[in-house]
Amino acid sequence: MTSPSEAPGETRSAVPYGTPDAPRIAVRGEAHLEVDPEIARIGITVSARGTDRRDALTDLTRRNATALDLVKTYGDAVEKLETGAFSITPELTKHGRGERIRAYHGRVHITAELTDFTALGELTTRLADLDLTRVDGPWWALRPDSPAHRQARQQAVREAVQRAREYAEALGTTLAALVELADIGAENAQPYGMEAKAARSMRTMAFDAGAPEGAPALDLEPERQHVYAQVNARFTMSPPTL
Repeated sequence: MTSPSEAPGETRSAVPYGTPDAPRIAVRGEAHLEVDPEIARIGITVSARGTDRRDALTDLTRRNATALDLVKTYGDAVEKLETGAFSITPELTKHGRGERIRAYHGRVHITAELTDFTALGELTTRLADLDLTRVDGPWWALRPDSPAHRQARQQAVREAVQRAREYAEALGTTLAALVELADIGAENAQPYGMEAKAARSMRTMAFDAGAPEGAPALDLEPERQHVYAQVNARFTMSPPTL
């Protein structure tokens, strides 16, 4: 519905403007925190190969169980353990007539999430020492409900209020009321988790089986995480004397 002051076919502007009696200030508040990670993820790929399908599958099952049992020995240090994709693929000969199977390749992908970074180095070393086992990671991250996210949002709001006060003080007046407070991009928000995933800082390493027996634990230094928050804020202020 249009107001009497609007012409037919004209829509009200989405940007709120002030009046001489209630001037408005629009500011942006920003925050950037650098904090220690809370979790580390590693990817484990267990492989098997054989000329007989049943033998390849049996070897894969055994190696998968060995890897899972090893991870589970770390108890509470492992917060999450999940099995992803499984595959058993025939490899055909490149020469000769007809389709002849040369070998079978099997793979199982496992993901482990740890909170104890002291155990992380030892576990990755022991996993990499297993036959036909690949270890990728670690990927450092914060939990979705980490207090760091709340701290960044609150800091961004305080920064917006401080910036608005400084503008008002420059005009010799004070803030009167908060009109609007919104996350930047709230009108066109991405699905939950997409932004955090894109902004997450990662470090990736790959370890293949074949390390010497009794190899010392890897010294993995956790990578600091960057947390950002931005808000738009609009205030009214008392009319200044210009």
